[in-house]
Amino acid sequence: MTARIPLSIPVIGSHERARLLEAVDSGWIAPAGPQLDAFETLVAERCGRRRAVGVASGSAALHLALLVAGVRPGDLVVCPTLTFVASANAIVHAGAVPLFVDCDSTGNVDPDLVEQAVVRATASGSRVGALLGVDLYGKVADHENLQRIADAHGTVLVVDAAESLGSRRAGRPAGSHGLVSAVSFNGNKMATASSGGIVLTDDDVLADRAHHLATQAREPVPHYEHHEIGFNFRLSNILAALGLAQVERLDEFLAIRRAHRDQYRALCDRVDGLEILGGEDAGDNCWLTSLVLDPVRLGTEPVALRDALAEDGIEARPVFSPMHRQPVYADPERFPRELNGTAERLYRTGLSVPSSPASSVEQIREVCDRIEAAIASAGRTAPFALAPSTGVLS
Repeated sequence: MTARIPLSIPVIGSHERARLLEAVDSGWIAPAGPQLDAFETLVAERCGRRRAVGVASGSAALHLALLVAGVRPGDLVVCPTLTFVASANAIVHAGAVPLFVDCDSTGNVDPDLVEQAVVRATASGSRVGALLGVDLYGKVADHENLQRIADAHGTVLVVDAAESLGSRRAGRPAGSHGLVSAVSFNGNKMATASSGGIVLTDDDVLADRAHHLATQAREPVPHYEHHEIGFNFRLSNILAALGLAQVERLDEFLAIRRAHRDQYRALCDRVDGLEILGGEDAGDNCWLTSLVLDPVRLGTEPVALRDALAEDGIEARPVFSPMHRQPVYADPERFPRELNGTAERLYRTGLSVPSSPASSVEQIREVCDRIEAAIASAGRTAPFALAPSTGVLS
């Protein structure tokens, strides 16, 4: 059943319809055309990059980013354990092995643990093909520090900016960091092309390589000739038209999500034991607001709060379950890890709440009121302790 107040859905209006009709009327339906060119140009500008290559999904963009960055089969690639599964899957699709690294209190990967993991890996004789930095929930990670580590250890930085379009850190836009980066335009992201992704880089050779691989690695000759195996990853002109219209409205969406975040910030100021994941957020795009609960102080836990919200038709989700606990990646012999326990704690105490530009100020106020009421009704008289980890996360 569709939630009355959903977590994150797009806003589609007359501007998007006009751009789509423009593409249809132009006759450019296949994966080429002026709307795709304009979409790539605009995203490159917003992200501070020289080149952009539009592809079918954010996952495809990340897969290509790793390949053109030089990741080889059998390499280890550092990957935050607190992320969506697409980050790890792209590494495996590239023939490499994710090396899962834990996060700091912001939810983004801990650079100190990254360096520790790289040192251990190289000492054991493994090749670290890349560091994959992920901007969790729209907060730009400490890519300056990650770049320093990459440079010091002879590897490269690739950035998964799937969720961070429109964010900034130290004056630099999301997507501008690393040798190559990837942005998602899935339906729930800051801007959507229904599906779609962008590969970003300042290197013409790498951009051309990404384009070549995304178009079945077809050689530039009149007949069909292929010297290597490519992919059918190119983004269609029709979807690019929708993405173009959405990015043209990006500042509008940023302002709405920021206003929602401000309401949640006020809620956390009122309720002792409730805080926003990520800490200081001046440069964040506020894509998703995730609350971190202190179950002992609040007398309740995220699953109970989620159930209370669901009763009122309000969608909420747990923070991402760590990759090293996912059944497919749980074997430490196959998938090494460097952990400090923070990702598991955030998963067990975190809850993402409605942040969509489709939600009104009044609806977010209702969400805040419902959260406050649910916490108050839980009571603070009975002793409460968060259950210890069983080693299996649902």
